[in-house]
Amino acid sequence: MQRLAPVLLLVSLVCSAQAAPPQSDLQSVATTPGTSTQSAIVVPAGTTVELALTSPILSKTAKAGENVYAQTAFPVAVNNQIAIPPGTYVEGQIDSLARPGWLSPHAQFQIHFTKIIFANGYTIVLPGPQNVSSQPPPTQPTSTAPEAPIVPADDVLAAVASPYVLVSSSNDVLLDNGSQLEMILQIPLSLLADRVATAARMSSLAQLPQFKSATLCRPTYGTPGSSDTVIPGSPGSPGTPSTVIPGGPGMPDTVIPGIPATPGTPNTVIPGSPGSPGTVCPGPPIVAPNPKAQHFKVSFQLRAAVQLAGKQLLAGMYQATWSGLGPSAQVDILQNGNLIVSVRARVVLLDRASSTDLAGTHTNSDGSISLQSLRFTGLSYALYFDHGGV
Repeated sequence: MQRLAPVLLLVSLVCSAQAAPPQSDLQSVATTPGTSTQSAIVVPAGTTVELALTSPILSKTAKAGENVYAQTAFPVAVNNQIAIPPGTYVEGQIDSLARPGWLSPHAQFQIHFTKIIFANGYTIVLPGPQNVSSQPPPTQPTSTAPEAPIVPADDVLAAVASPYVLVSSSNDVLLDNGSQLEMILQIPLSLLADRVATAARMSSLAQLPQFKSATLCRPTYGTPGSSDTVIPGSPGSPGTPSTVIPGGPGMPDTVIPGIPATPGTPNTVIPGSPGSPGTVCPGPPIVAPNPKAQHFKVSFQLRAAVQLAGKQLLAGMYQATWSGLGPSAQVDILQNGNLIVSVRARVVLLDRASSTDLAGTHTNSDGSISLQSLRFTGLSYALYFDHGGV
């Protein structure tokens, strides 16, 4: 019996060891993407991200379709938590470009962004055109009840920039290394918190690069040249006057001629060598606000009654007026010239012009219908109203 006790104890320990999962497996479950332990950081639509260009855009080669490379120059925080650390890489593409001319010393770009790469390799591929909402999609379904299918708008770009650049047609660089751009997020951006935290720790140790201008223009200094060389001439002699000896009575005077004057020689001038002019480079490109604010007054039609900022808008024709292309603007909604409501809205860039007037709506919890967005026939931008219930 005494020999049997150690054997039973050994069998019990072996069974216990087989029943308990390895510690490494528990840790891997806790960090597996898609599990309930994964927390997200949602960067809201309308957020501005400061970028510094890391690859120049040259005047000779710049065209639609060219890639754009940049880094974040300032951190983005959400609820006191770093969401996009400085130094994060961003990739984009030029959609359109208005070049500078002699009478218009500026360039204007339209850029959309396609990818965000964090310092730890965590990569976010920005989706193509899609529907916009001021609220992020829930990570877990809130209800199992069937809902009507939502037809998403497929014309919204995820992140854009529209830099206005003060630059002349003689510049060889349209946007230089280090040029500051503002990337506007037009849709909410959902990020994994743990991956972002790791990238933030790595970014805090890194230094932003010292950007060097990519221009090939180098100013040169002119030469002053040499002045003329003057060799003085010789002075002439004044000569002597004639000598007159008076004659006696009845006798003429006796004149002894003097010595005539002799002319001098003029100065001899040896011309100096002309100087050579220097060359002056044009000023560097400067990203600046567009000095010509665009004013819009667009008519649109509502086919059903909706609410906007506490006001009821009945079906009918209206006008929307605002200034600038965003990212936000104060919009006045008028009917027959009378102001109905004034509300803040996001101006959202679309990848193509709308074929019709389109009012996006949302059904609130009380059953009322709120106006969420407006698209206008023939225009490639929309208005989105970020109010409760959207």
